[in-house]
Parts: sequence; C-alpha cells; structure tokens
Amino acid sequence: MRAELREFKDKLPLKVLDDLDKELPDNIAAGRLKKVLERVCLEYRESLAEPGECVGLVTAESIGEPGTQMTLNTFHFAGVSEMNVTTGLPRLIEILDARSEISTKMMEIFLKKPYSEGKDIRLLAESLKETKLKEYIREISINVADTKMKIEFDEKELKDRRMNAAKIAAVLSKSTGLKGADIKLDKDGSIKVKTSGDEALNMIYKLKEKIKDVYVNGIKGITQVLPVKRENEYVIVTAGSNLKEILKLPFVDTYRTRTNSVSEIEKIFGIEAAREAIIREIIKVLNDQGIKIDTRHTLLVSDAMTMSGWVLGVSRYGIVKEKPSVLARASFETPIKHIINASIVGEIDELNSVIENVMINQPVPIGTGLPGLVTKIRTDGEKKETSKH
Repeated sequence: MRAELREFKDKLPLKVLDDLDKELPDNIAAGRLKKVLERVCLEYRESLAEPGECVGLVTAESIGEPGTQMTLNTFHFAGVSEMNVTTGLPRLIEILDARSEISTKMMEIFLKKPYSEGKDIRLLAESLKETKLKEYIREISINVADTKMKIEFDEKELKDRRMNAAKIAAVLSKSTGLKGADIKLDKDGSIKVKTSGDEALNMIYKLKEKIKDVYVNGIKGITQVLPVKRENEYVIVTAGSNLKEILKLPFVDTYRTRTNSVSEIEKIFGIEAAREAIIREIIKVLNDQGIKIDTRHTLLVSDAMTMSGWVLGVSRYGIVKEKPSVLARASFETPIKHIINASIVGEIDELNSVIENVMINQPVPIGTGLPGLVTKIRTDGEKKETSKH
C-alpha cells in the first residue's frame, strides 16, 4: 500500500484503502491523490448512519412502500414455451423468505471462447437440456401375444443431439424402473423390450408409460434452453437450475455463470456468496420495476438474513427466532409458545430494542429516545431554603 494511503488508516476502512490502491493510477500526482483521499473521506463520513438513527425502520419503510406498487408476476420469453421468470412482488417475497424451492429457477450460463462467439451455440445449448426418452421416440408398438414392446426412434432427433440407439439401450438397461424386463437392440436400430411371468401383459403396458420418462442425457433440472446474444457474446439462458453440474462442464465460464436460486449458491459457495446473491437478486427485481432504493437498505436486509452463518428468511422460522428479546419474538407470531419457553428457562429481556419498548409503552432507545438526561432534582426542603434566601 502507498505511503499516502497509510496516513488515512484511522479515517477509512482498510477495504476502501485497498480498493483505492488498486483503482488509482501509479503515476498520479501527490496533490491530486490527497484531494481524492479527502473527497473519499468526506463521502465515507456522509454515508455513515447517525448514532441512534433507526436504520431498521427506515429500511423496512423504504422497501415496503414501493413494494406495494409492484404487481407484475411473471416475465415470459417470447417464442419459447414453458420459459417464464417470476418477477415483481412474488419474486421479492421468495428472496426475503429464503425459500429453498422457488417457482421459476433459471440460470445464465456464460461460455468460454470460441463458444461465446457463437460456435455450435445451438448444439451446445441443446446438449444441456434434460432429455427424456419420449423426445426421441417415433412410435411404440406392443405385441400382445409375445408380450413384447418395440420402440422406434426419430433419426433426425438422434442425429441433432448426437445420440444413437445403442446408447439409449445402455441407459435403459441401467434404469432401476425397468427391472425385470429384457431389453435388446435390434438390427434395424429399434429396441425390443420383453416381459415374462404371470403379470407379463400387465407389466408391458405399465412399462410403455414408464419408459417415456426415463432420463437419457443432458443436465438434470434444465427443462428449457435459449441462446441469447448480449452485446458481443452469446449466453445460454435456461429454465431450471443445476449449478453444481453446469460448473463441471469444460466450456462453461465458471466465474460469471449464475443462478437465481440463493439456496443453491449457499450450498456450493457458502454464506458470503449467498449474501451477495441476495443483494443482486433484490436489486435486480427493484430495477426491473423501475424502483430506486438506497443500496444500504438492501445491504442491511441481506446482512440480517446471513449473519447467523446460514441464510434465514424474514419470518418466524428465520431471523425472528434468532432475536435475543423474548417480547420481540413473541410479538411476531405464536406469542404464548415463546413466553412459556422463556419462563421455563428464566430468560430475561433487557429491553434494548424497539419492539419490546413499544409493547410496554415506554420510549424506544433510538433517535430522541436514545440519550438520557442526568439532572440533580431538588427536594421540597431545598426549595424552601432557596426561597428564604
């Protein structure tokens, strides 16, 4: 770190100084550098919250008020069936509730060169899509007398996705749902399935439906793919998400590829990455609706959701149960349960926060209620002595 920056160690956080050291040019004049540092110091001081400022209430109001204006439910990708993305208030609720299963998972897969320039982009995108056997089948016929089933394939589909009947036969042989069936590859490129036993005929009809949903290739969970050109590169947008498997692929840019599932990011990359994902997802939802909210409000919410070491939703099962105050926990939902549990263990409420002080009707320890005035109060006897003099 430069000597000029070290002089500001007591005035600015080390992270800010490190960022400045990276961003400022090496040949910057000493006078100009000092002016930049003084300006950064001023901006930093103005960004700090005043002691006693009720930042939680301001954040809740700032997000809640424009949230009432948000109505849009889903965004549909034109020309692509089944590819919708939940936006607006429903998406905001999903993020703040920290739901592990969200209504419309999606990914943006960034690619390495030359694929990011468009090479084999459609073929690459199709290879990612989870494909079931029914998408390759042209016809299924059943021979009732011999309890045999013949599966014929669409050659064009096989060629487009670089598959063949031999590979499919191998997949069917390993499938746990088809145990008890004899699977053979015929010379004409079709597959024959035979059942035996007392329930052979009944079994062959059941297999006819079951066999259609056997997973053949692609990435599980990716139901739709759409190559999109953004500025000078191609990106694959998907409906469905499987970040763990996608990151294993050699042609994927692992640094930029992302998913809108916060729980998936938490499992793979940890709590810091999940915090960043919450911030980005909230800002994205608000920006899509044309709503501008100070980023610090979003940071405060994401910090509250992740400070315990794992992602907790803004609900009675999430951050509310982590509150140290008995009355604050009881004020949200299920009050009797919290009060009884606190009574059993002899828990004490220090009345340090807003909710519990509002409940017992006394000034809250924020804003003008934070400082206490210490005065010496005269007694009646002292008043009489003073009046005589």
